[in-house]
Amino acid sequence: MMHMARWVVVAIAVCVGLVVLSLMLGSSDVGAMDVWMLITGGETDRITRVIVLDSRLPRALAGLLAGAALGVAGLQMQTIFRNPLAGPYVLGVSAGAGLGVAVVTLGGAAWGLALGPWTTAIAALIGAAGVLLLVLLVAARVEDSVTVLIVGLMVAAFASAAVSILEYFATAEQLQTFVFWTFGSLGGVTGAKLGVLAVLSVLGIGVAAFLVKPLNAWLLGERYARTMGVPVTGVRWAAFASTSLLAGGVTAFCGPIAFVGLAVPHVARALTGSADHRVLLPACVLIGGALLLVCDLVARLPGSPLQLPINAVTSLVGAPFVIAIIVRGRRMARFF
Repeated sequence: MMHMARWVVVAIAVCVGLVVLSLMLGSSDVGAMDVWMLITGGETDRITRVIVLDSRLPRALAGLLAGAALGVAGLQMQTIFRNPLAGPYVLGVSAGAGLGVAVVTLGGAAWGLALGPWTTAIAALIGAAGVLLLVLLVAARVEDSVTVLIVGLMVAAFASAAVSILEYFATAEQLQTFVFWTFGSLGGVTGAKLGVLAVLSVLGIGVAAFLVKPLNAWLLGERYARTMGVPVTGVRWAAFASTSLLAGGVTAFCGPIAFVGLAVPHVARALTGSADHRVLLPACVLIGGALLLVCDLVARLPGSPLQLPINAVTSLVGAPFVIAIIVRGRRMARFF
């Protein structure tokens, strides 16, 4: 217990340190003293205040929320499917969100839709919710989680095909808008958007917290969970709904962010040495937030006016990690 408390304190300190770095570093650096003055309510020049409070602070908070959401979503999916390579988007949620965004950005003009930041976010949420509804309808008829996984993959393939057709008929300007969305970014999550992302993340993580005991029983398989009195169908529905809230919310406001949800649960298991969800859930929240903040710092290219797509950075970090998981599969087997 003492070890766990010490680990949590260290993880929180790392997250706080990364938030401070996020406030300091960017195209124009801000001194540590200026950041301290802003945090403590002191006086500083207006430009620094705008840069830190209006731009970098919301971005850092979005990184914490999105990383935590993706980490918890990945943990649930790896447990439900008992597969170390399962991630938060295996249900087709990301593909559904992408289809929603493609409809408004690539075909919206034909239907008289006004394109704006909120239009994109709402379209992504509707697309993710539509896929979730379809998957839940299948889950209500099918008891096997692997079958549900296959259905999610097929729905994702269908959505990707529909997006490809829309891209084929789109103009260069529409394609550019859509491609920029697929790059992923934390920079546009400010004001009301940050509030909605926070609500969706808290709701999704809250549902996951209620599933901690059933998911621990699930580690030994659905049949064992049933013998322990776990309502398997209800838990599966709740986990799918939680994952869709978390992954759908992040995709809607930040774009599709790859590999974070896949990698974070494995990092949490390696650092804590535990498969207990009472330990892994808070670990995924803290590690997910920290990892996405690190990726965002790299993507900003501090000192440069240029910025890399955050999806490119997470993929560069995540792809070798997935290869390592496959190569060292036997070591991970004890957690599933």
